[in-house]
Amino acid sequence: MSAEAPAGGTGLSGTPGETASTAPDGATGPATSAGPAGPVGSGTTPVATLGTRALAPVFVRLKLSLLRNGLRQSSGRTAAYVVSVVFALLIAAGQLLGLILLRGNDGAGTLVVMLTAIVALGWAMLPLFFPSGDETLDPSRLVMLPLRPHALIGALLAASLVGIGPLFTLCLVLGSAIAVAHGGAAIALSVVVVPLTLLVCLALSRAVAAANIRLLTSRKGRDLAVLSGLVIAVGIQFVNFGVQRLSEAGGLSALDPVADVLRWLPPASAIGAVDSVSEGAYGQAALQLLLSLAALAALMYSWQRSLVKLMTAPDGSTIAAAGPARKESASGLSRLLPEGRTGTVMQRSLWYVWRDPKTKAAWITSLAIGLIVPLVNALQGSGSIYLACFAAGMLGIQMYNQFGQDTSAFWMVALTISSTRDAYLELRARAFALLVITLPYSALVTILTAALLGDWRALPEALGLSFALLGAMMATGAVASARFPYSIPQDSAYKNVAPGQGGLAWISILGGMLGGALLCAPVIGLTIGLHVSGADGLTWLVLPVGTAYGALIAWAGVKVAAPQTASRLPEILTAVSKG
Repeated sequence: MSAEAPAGGTGLSGTPGETASTAPDGATGPATSAGPAGPVGSGTTPVATLGTRALAPVFVRLKLSLLRNGLRQSSGRTAAYVVSVVFALLIAAGQLLGLILLRGNDGAGTLVVMLTAIVALGWAMLPLFFPSGDETLDPSRLVMLPLRPHALIGALLAASLVGIGPLFTLCLVLGSAIAVAHGGAAIALSVVVVPLTLLVCLALSRAVAAANIRLLTSRKGRDLAVLSGLVIAVGIQFVNFGVQRLSEAGGLSALDPVADVLRWLPPASAIGAVDSVSEGAYGQAALQLLLSLAALAALMYSWQRSLVKLMTAPDGSTIAAAGPARKESASGLSRLLPEGRTGTVMQRSLWYVWRDPKTKAAWITSLAIGLIVPLVNALQGSGSIYLACFAAGMLGIQMYNQFGQDTSAFWMVALTISSTRDAYLELRARAFALLVITLPYSALVTILTAALLGDWRALPEALGLSFALLGAMMATGAVASARFPYSIPQDSAYKNVAPGQGGLAWISILGGMLGGALLCAPVIGLTIGLHVSGADGLTWLVLPVGTAYGALIAWAGVKVAAPQTASRLPEILTAVSKG
């Protein structure tokens, strides 16, 4: 993918016909020395002598070419992008209007400073959780080009201005400046502050990405990106909780102490400078503005140092190990697991949870949501200890589509299954591997919920219901894995079901969840019956009964699924190999 050079100028490789070269400091002179782009006196501008002014248009056009060619890949991607652009523009216009209407409000200064700090934090975290969102975030793609770092960072910073994110940020920063600017001096300062704040956010994002690019392009980086769903889920819950607390505490005035600190942290300090000028504190405004300018200079310097190191230092993955090969020893996990097929399958399943990005993402999401829902409701005072069963339900879903995570490698598993007994041992071991995590975690969530609510009397029955639900989900998950397997694409970071198998996945999960709830009916009926009859002192019986019932129903589900698995091995292999 390439971008054309500007008319009459030079591209990344230099084009003939130019009689002068632009040095990094902007000086010009005849091209009389040999360079990477051409011999002496050839009239070609060496790429190494190009400054930011010459490179910036090329990089902007390159960014636009990447965007245009990416949208040409499919009509669905184009439609999704257009919808997201329209949606983002509507939100940006709405926030700009809202901030303008906030002008003159007593809490405007506190709000805009907080918003600017949150946006800057988002820019810093964006490359960590979405490293593949922008291909130009990886400057190692340009390592073979003789480009000087200080010219390169200027061109990359100009390319960063292209996109929905910068436009969204610009609207927010512009609205924030308008909300707090009162008087001619504040309005004049806003002309400098708005682009400065935007540049600090972009430079922060680029500096973080350049400093961590080798981590982000590795498997550990992809594992880090998996945490994005967890961060978003937790963040939404905390925002909801914070809004409720603010409404109880009397509004934005409760945030004044936090805002007073953030006014001195770039880039929020730039917006704070506008507010200070409006109040007549010119000395304080000058210091706040200098802090943002110093932060921009420091980020650019850090970015340049990271680029120099990235583009000159060898990658550790290409360096051969100097020492002798280490002998593999049995891990602590394998020593704790039983011997034979059961231990081997359990270890393989647990390694999937730890190393496979798709499996890890599903587990982290289930663990987070299973913990957040009951605890947040308990903190808000509107929860119930029975909501702790939500954790068991979310974790039980991991039993579904057990063979889909194997993808086409399921043929190796299929070779080891020659009888119903082998299929039973395979499914039982996979269920045991899940129980190693789900049993203690479900108990922990239930205990934490009881502690927050102070409802310790209901703890035994809540644990019994959770264990019964977990066993029911194991049973229905085993049957669904045999009857409704589907493929999990490995070449897509966003698709968890292969095209054409979406309906199969929904039937498997929704049907299994409804079946699990129905299978728990006896234990639920026992709990309700004890409360209705007034025998509250006997509700502790739900714990042993629910535990025994969950174990029994899980065993029965695996026994039912085993012959179906053994007889449908070719069909399962075909279904899970489509991704």
